[in-house]
Amino acid sequence: MKQEKNFIVKGNICYSEGPEKIRTTEQGFAVCLDGVSQGVFPRIPEEFQNLPVLDFGQNLIIPGLTDLHIHAPQYGFRSLGMDLELLEWLNTRTFPEEEKYADEEYAREGYSIFAEDLKMGATTRVCAFGTIHRRSTEILMDCLEETGLISRVGKVNMDRNSSPGLTEESPRKSLEETLLWLEETEGRYENVSPILTPRFVPSCSDELLKGLGEIGMEKGLPVQSHLSENQGEIRMVKELCPWSAFYGDVYDRFGLFGGENPAIMAHCVWSSEEEMERMKERGVFVAHCAQSNANLASGIAPVRRYMDLGLKVGLGSDVAGGVHTSIFRGMADAIMASKLRWRLVDDSLKPLTVEEAFYLGTRGGGAFFGKVGSLEKGFEFDAVVMDDSILRSPRTLTLAERLERMIYLSESCRVEAKFVAGRRIF
Repeated sequence: MKQEKNFIVKGNICYSEGPEKIRTTEQGFAVCLDGVSQGVFPRIPEEFQNLPVLDFGQNLIIPGLTDLHIHAPQYGFRSLGMDLELLEWLNTRTFPEEEKYADEEYAREGYSIFAEDLKMGATTRVCAFGTIHRRSTEILMDCLEETGLISRVGKVNMDRNSSPGLTEESPRKSLEETLLWLEETEGRYENVSPILTPRFVPSCSDELLKGLGEIGMEKGLPVQSHLSENQGEIRMVKELCPWSAFYGDVYDRFGLFGGENPAIMAHCVWSSEEEMERMKERGVFVAHCAQSNANLASGIAPVRRYMDLGLKVGLGSDVAGGVHTSIFRGMADAIMASKLRWRLVDDSLKPLTVEEAFYLGTRGGGAFFGKVGSLEKGFEFDAVVMDDSILRSPRTLTLAERLERMIYLSESCRVEAKFVAGRRIF
């Protein structure tokens, strides 16, 4: 065992035991051995007495947060163009910016800023889109590797319905570049690994999707993409693929919809019952991006329905559709959006609770990476130490109340320390 991964952290510990239960331990001890949690205890058990103790005083200690969906090249223009709908926003804001990542120096500057800022937040695991540019995507992987965060990074595939500068010349060329990217990065990183990334069906021909599915099966790679985000997008998919039963059926036809290889589908705002059932059958992860869905006027995803059906659900920041990388903000926005869905759309779907939102941002999304997102025994030891002392109150607050306030007021709090798979990041 590596000595630096054997330690105990002491503080006010909060973690999910399930969607409806947050376990809190005041001045508790979370034990890490070889990067894996041994559990949380009110006192140090006899067998761990010789481990070093890192005492974080009155700070809150929680599992690291997982961001299932973020666009790294969009980080530099977040909060711009938020008065537009999705497809117009892509054409006027997103695609022109992503074209700039053909320039490797621009990519290095942009991705360095993105990675450095992400490192200092509460996110410990992330699934990120790059651009179509192979070398720039490798630069993104280099930058994220240096942070110590565990990341899945994708070279984006697009061979139709985009700007000229972001349209790969043919399905064959797109697949060749993807294979070369995989070859050049194989075995190069400890913390970063590839994920296949067809942007979405409107930008990928059937031939390209078929080839990506074959690569995924051959190499055992997961997939990330977008699904049923916007009604105009859904109509476009039906026009392009009239043979499909529904949007997700296109991915499924080409082996890109979960099953043997895990898949993340972002948004799922307008998924039909048939699509939901297929997602459940295939074990697809839904990346719920509540703020982006509001900013781009996409709609309100029925997250309660997904949870009731037993789908796998986590949270995504979806920068720059979302303007914050904070998954705490994602939790608060998920609760708010679910209230609007309940009040304005379907009063049979009760709003999310704080406990459920916290679960989605920790264990829910963390499950994509394995046994991740809790401090229970057997989970990889991802943890963040949060100083919430700036949130003053005349009241005496329970740990659960402090956690709830921090979810809503996290921008005022400080990440004091951060651990990923037992490695201290800072």
